[in-house]
Amino acid sequence: MSGVVGHDDLLLVTLDTLRYDVAAELAAAGRLPNLARHLPGGRWEERHAPGSFTYASHQAMFAGFLPTPAAPGPHPRLFAARFEGSESTAEGTFVFDTPDLVSGLADAGYRTVCVGGVGFFNKRGALGSVLPGMFQESHWEPEFGVASPTSFESQVARAERVVAELPTGQRLFLFVNVPSLHQPNWFHLPGATREAGDSRQTHAAALEYVDRHIGRLFAAASSRRRCFTIVCSDHGTAYGDDGWTGHRLGHESVWTVPYAHFFLDPGAP
Repeated sequence: MSGVVGHDDLLLVTLDTLRYDVAAELAAAGRLPNLARHLPGGRWEERHAPGSFTYASHQAMFAGFLPTPAAPGPHPRLFAARFEGSESTAEGTFVFDTPDLVSGLADAGYRTVCVGGVGFFNKRGALGSVLPGMFQESHWEPEFGVASPTSFESQVARAERVVAELPTGQRLFLFVNVPSLHQPNWFHLPGATREAGDSRQTHAAALEYVDRHIGRLFAAASSRRRCFTIVCSDHGTAYGDDGWTGHRLGHESVWTVPYAHFFLDPGAP
């Protein structure tokens, strides 16, 4: 990353609440054509989330602690704050001297832009302003939120506008928090009802919805130059697994998340 930062644009997409098992099953079944063409080997990497809910996980990721590979380490990090004794800072790590990655990239000349999704990004109160407040520019509308059946395509439209309005020479760090997988997601599955509620099946349908529109986001992010892209979940969620429901708890369905990083070349499909 020390050779990427300053040269390429950067895109970080968190598919909020996406479970690893659902993501892996859909990729293997050919149900994520737009995502799978960019996943190394067409498969998600299994990782462990740095937190069990959105706020905690994003605070960690914005400090450089992306989800950790689900295998014995050591695991060198892409980004790290400069501090003595770090065992995960390697030769190729982009090291920043600010309190967080976002301001570190701003110091490196990037325009930092957040397109929020779940409530921790809605700027409607003090808590919902902390994470978007790290960015030079942040966007949130009710149409981007968890209750909107068209949340992701609305976010993509805003991202397209952000990119189009940037000067060509300005490097961009674009962050998009995708709320579609988060509860409620029942409306993404044809025939599902509010009364029946969310399920593993509606969660999967929400991921297919995201896949249908993510190509536009990738095209916008790489429209000006090569774009280094990270797509991952911040945590999973339980749908009755071993009696557990929801997240902010220590179940495997919460801690195990999908992850991928790759380059998007300008004009690539």
